[in-house]
Amino acid sequence: MHVKILDDRVVERAKRRGIDVLVYAPHFTRWPTIHKRAAAYTDDDLLVVPAREIFTGDWRDRRHVLALDLERPIPDFVTLSGAMAELDDQNAVTLVPHPDFLTISLERDHIAQYRDQLDGIEVYNPKHLPWNNRRARALAAEFDLPPFTSSYAHLRRTVGECWVEFETAVETADDLHGALREGADRTVLHRDGRTHTRRRVLEFAHIAYENTWQKLDRVYLSGTEPTHPGHVAYDGAFDDVSVY
Repeated sequence: MHVKILDDRVVERAKRRGIDVLVYAPHFTRWPTIHKRAAAYTDDDLLVVPAREIFTGDWRDRRHVLALDLERPIPDFVTLSGAMAELDDQNAVTLVPHPDFLTISLERDHIAQYRDQLDGIEVYNPKHLPWNNRRARALAAEFDLPPFTSSYAHLRRTVGECWVEFETAVETADDLHGALREGADRTVLHRDGRTHTRRRVLEFAHIAYENTWQKLDRVYLSGTEPTHPGHVAYDGAFDDVSVY
């Protein structure tokens, strides 16, 4: 949990690394598309579970929330309170990715505010610097939240670098949703060594690409984002909490 890319090479690499389940949560992609792609790449050897990493706030004050088991699509670029209210209404699995990291994460005050709604917090992420991981573990302990890790893979070679082993069997998406909601016993694991460090550096460097050319393309060249609350697909349902 979770990856940003999904294709034949990602699936092949995940299987080669012994991964049984991938949580697929690409940026700026609508829920029906994510759901359809996840189903298309699921087979007897690999379960792909759809998810959304929701971008709340504007570009100056972004807060990411990872959500599974949605009943209805939720756009990006809405207020954090608006997104959390909708997630609560849907009883979605709600997780904290990369806490207190740069300017894109839930910080301590946010976690405290929504503690009872949260089902887990990420304690290791390849993009993190060492002190980010220490801070994440401290937050998990302070708020007694179940931990998880993810490859957060924007690059194929990062798939399988980090994983969670649950004590309970996870054979379906509902199994995973239940394990997360119930705080099932688990072990958080990741690779080590120079190769892992190189892949972490490359993933961290990808942030620069995301926030230069990709951002320019999204904002100025590609028109309305598919996950913008003003998109016709949302039929005005989120106009009252839109930040743009």
